[in-house]
Amino acid sequence: MKVKVISRSTDEFTRERSNDLQRVFRNFDPSLRTQEKAVEYVRAVNAAKLEKIFARPFIGAMDGHIDAVSCMAKNPNHLKGIFSGSMDGDIRLWDIASRRTVCQFPGHQGAVRGLTASTDGRILVSCGTDCTVRLWNVPLASVLDSDNSSDNSAKSLAVYVWKNAFWAVDHQWDGDLFATAGAQVDIWNHNRSQPVNSFEWGKDTVVSVRFNPGEPNVLATSASDRSIAIYDLRMSSPARKLIMRTKTNSIAWNPMEPMNFTAANEDCNCYSFDARKLDEAKCVHKDHVSSVMDIDYSPTGREFVTGSYDRTIRIFQYNGGHSREIYHTKRMQRVFCVKFSCDGSYVISGSDDTNLRLWKAKASEQLGVLLPRERKKHEYLEAVKNRYKHLPEVKRIVRHRHLPKPIYKASALRRIMTEAERKKEERRRAHSAPGSIPREPLRKRRIIKEVE
Repeated sequence: MKVKVISRSTDEFTRERSNDLQRVFRNFDPSLRTQEKAVEYVRAVNAAKLEKIFARPFIGAMDGHIDAVSCMAKNPNHLKGIFSGSMDGDIRLWDIASRRTVCQFPGHQGAVRGLTASTDGRILVSCGTDCTVRLWNVPLASVLDSDNSSDNSAKSLAVYVWKNAFWAVDHQWDGDLFATAGAQVDIWNHNRSQPVNSFEWGKDTVVSVRFNPGEPNVLATSASDRSIAIYDLRMSSPARKLIMRTKTNSIAWNPMEPMNFTAANEDCNCYSFDARKLDEAKCVHKDHVSSVMDIDYSPTGREFVTGSYDRTIRIFQYNGGHSREIYHTKRMQRVFCVKFSCDGSYVISGSDDTNLRLWKAKASEQLGVLLPRERKKHEYLEAVKNRYKHLPEVKRIVRHRHLPKPIYKASALRRIMTEAERKKEERRRAHSAPGSIPREPLRKRRIIKEVE
């Protein structure tokens, strides 16, 4: 009797050196695994369900302010630190890891409207409605890490008093200048008590200012006359101006594509523009049901976070028309400021109820150290889910979000209103002379004109 045995030479499988890759023999013949697609589809559905089960985005609240949180700033030199300013003039430096106040900066007599840190992270600039700009020394990282907080208040380095209240401040990404927004746009140097330059275009209040991350001398501002203006410090006058139908509350430049910026608008939408072509928005990001108050890009430039007056935070893809995530809690009131952490894995929000809240950027992400096996498992499930995301069952589970009742009703009402508006326009077009009412895309509809 013949007995057949499977014989394998150990030389084919043994590694010569310990860092060599293990040789694995696979037969990719599709006829061997006829159920592969079906098995993967089931895994994709299960992965989508598991993601929903493990979605716990809220990490914790940081309380300490006694009035609404009006502005925040990241420390570019320290990953764990974030500054916050409130309507009663209180400025705090928080340690995100332990969620406690590390240092306070007392001095402002009115609401703090703007905060920004210098390029090296050593100086904090604040401004407010008390018509002052204050410069502060930021404590060293070693102070942040120590638990001793006996004397945690800092003295201001300099106080610059000016003629009008300030609404926003931003520092150059690379340089010594910072810009304040108020009755006009003022450019300041750290060592000068007077602005080194001033820009004015119209008589309305400028409500936000942001420097370009790629070109240190370019900045964008938005004003209460519904305009968005782009300034170049090398020129004596403003460069370009765009007038929209509603006011823009905040602006954020894309750090990876510095020619693009996104504007958070009063009409519940965000508009992404190319600074070289302002007559049309690149993308309209819809989903909020009340005015968008603040916006901030992730360091990767692939997504941004918005905070709105409707008491929710949403995360959008940089080119996505609808949000991929919505965060809300029962206690969180109107959100005035939002920030991505410097590593892009957390979102910090400041709201009317005096609290800062810490959220995960990916709701179901596992915190802590991952084993290589776990990481590979997560990556595989993500890839499978991505492969079958267009199929109805997976798509339905991935897209579903539970909304608070007021927001659900308001978004339904907005849908009815936009549909009614569309029908009215179609009927008007049908009963007019052909070509007399041109079709205008949404990306152009909210723009009135561009001024050079």
